[in-house]
Amino acid sequence: MRAVVLMFDSLNRHMLQPYVADTFVETPNFRRLASLSVTFDRFYAGSMPCIPARRELHTGRYNFLHRSWGPLEPFDDSMPEMLRTAGIHTHLVSDHPHYWEDGGATYHTRYSTWEFLRGQEGDPWKGVVAPGPAEHGTLLAMQHQDRVNRSHMPTEAEHSQTLTVDAGLEFIDTNAAADDWMLQVELFDPHEPFFAPRSYKDAYLPAHDGPEFDWPGYEKVFEPREQVDEARLHYAALVTMCDASLGRVLDAFDRHDLWDDTMLIVNTDHGFLLGEHGWWAKSVQPWYNELVHLPMFVWDPRSRWPGRRRNALAQTIDIAPTLLRFFGLEPGKDMLGQDLGDIVRDDDGGHEAILFGIHGGHVNVSDGRYVYMRAAADASNSPLEEFTLMPTHMRSRFRTDELAGWAPAEAMSFTKGVRTMRMPTSTPLVNPWMHGSLLFDLATDPQQQQPLVDDAVELRLLGILRDLLIANDAPTSQFERLGVPREGTLRAEHLQVDAHRARGALTAVPMPAPDQLNVPEVLARPLRELLSGRQTRDIVARHIPGAADTELVAIDGDMSLIDLARVAAIPVQTLVLIDAALRAARSETSIGSGAPS
Repeated sequence: MRAVVLMFDSLNRHMLQPYVADTFVETPNFRRLASLSVTFDRFYAGSMPCIPARRELHTGRYNFLHRSWGPLEPFDDSMPEMLRTAGIHTHLVSDHPHYWEDGGATYHTRYSTWEFLRGQEGDPWKGVVAPGPAEHGTLLAMQHQDRVNRSHMPTEAEHSQTLTVDAGLEFIDTNAAADDWMLQVELFDPHEPFFAPRSYKDAYLPAHDGPEFDWPGYEKVFEPREQVDEARLHYAALVTMCDASLGRVLDAFDRHDLWDDTMLIVNTDHGFLLGEHGWWAKSVQPWYNELVHLPMFVWDPRSRWPGRRRNALAQTIDIAPTLLRFFGLEPGKDMLGQDLGDIVRDDDGGHEAILFGIHGGHVNVSDGRYVYMRAAADASNSPLEEFTLMPTHMRSRFRTDELAGWAPAEAMSFTKGVRTMRMPTSTPLVNPWMHGSLLFDLATDPQQQQPLVDDAVELRLLGILRDLLIANDAPTSQFERLGVPREGTLRAEHLQVDAHRARGALTAVPMPAPDQLNVPEVLARPLRELLSGRQTRDIVARHIPGAADTELVAIDGDMSLIDLARVAAIPVQTLVLIDAALRAARSETSIGSGAPS
């Protein structure tokens, strides 16, 4: 038995032709794949974003309830490692740079062999010193490194996506006659930045002078319509390149007649907002369906059902048990996912309800029809804790001040009797309280445009959410943060949707266009600069009480009021009121000129 997993990053289901026939994105090989495999119609993400999703891929259980972005833990059951131990050769080829950062350090070594292709995003690959002051650890530094990296990939043949697929095909060609192996070909694309060769861009947008807008930020849309359209077209070009890579893998299955005994799984970790709901990207806004309702295709040679569709509710935690069972192994006792083989065979099984989310964000529950996004009970979004024996963030170790307050936690059901470190944490730019608790009926509102208020439905879903929290051994701090009693009867006073409705609606207001603001050049100044001027400070403080001495400033004094509104740290309405006040004061001060006043 053999298996191939082809995994993309940030692949949007709603832009693939097997799911949306009239999409403007050309994906003929995804159509071909759908004709050869089983297409899942209700497949969801679990923990987000990138590395938390990969922990689920290994462990078959949620990550986001206990910790943020981080490595596999010593007590984790790892599917590739379990296969390796059982004599199944597991091979990873990837250009995903997060595997080789502090927060992804223990994943690739669970495989028998691995190969890494360099150059995606801000991968610190080729060393060219940036002119001017150093911008270590900032987006500017990543953008500089990305420009350097792109210069070393001038052709499609040299693109890291191409090289990754080349490496995967080399493994298949070398081992097609062998048995007992699992290959994971993992592509960073179509993750931002949307860097595709010119040949793919030509199908969507003409070449032009000047910088290309192919790297949106994690924030509300503030760009003009034509710039939004440009980013969508860059994304489309990259998806079409991903489609071509998929075609090469399908060709290898044909060439070596792998369909007889080789499982094929094609999946992604999450989607990417391209202006939907007024937002770019992911993580800082609610986890809308565009982000969590995922494409998923499975060919299982045991059941042989090409061209079928399945409606059972499934998600990322199901992949590990599926691959283990395919190779005749039992899933680890701590794995909570289900075997997708049953669904492929006859649409039997699936989950009655699922959780999904990001650490410190909404805890979301869905029964397949309704989606309930449970927010924090108050603005502090606390208590929030990390439970880990591997204290690293995405690109750094935990700071000493973060570690200073750690205490040993009691062993949890899945930690093999081991007590982890437990330490308080916060997520300044991820605070679900700003958005409030939200309820959507996907049957009547599939685009999630009209939040629903229905106490009976909310109470039922709150009960399901609590049951799933208990089943996943969620810490007491999660129940407290969400305002959900762990025991006892759930009552009307535990509901939040109606009480949060006004705040959620205020946070959801889209940004005005730049030309609709009176003094955008002032609003774009660093907040600390506005607070250093007497009159501008008074205006800001009038509309954002305590701005000079609260955690708002602690986020980043270099952020502007526009920046804060774009990440929903302040309401758009507040930005508009400050804009009007600054305009009124402009004739009496030098607010509109160079220095603050």
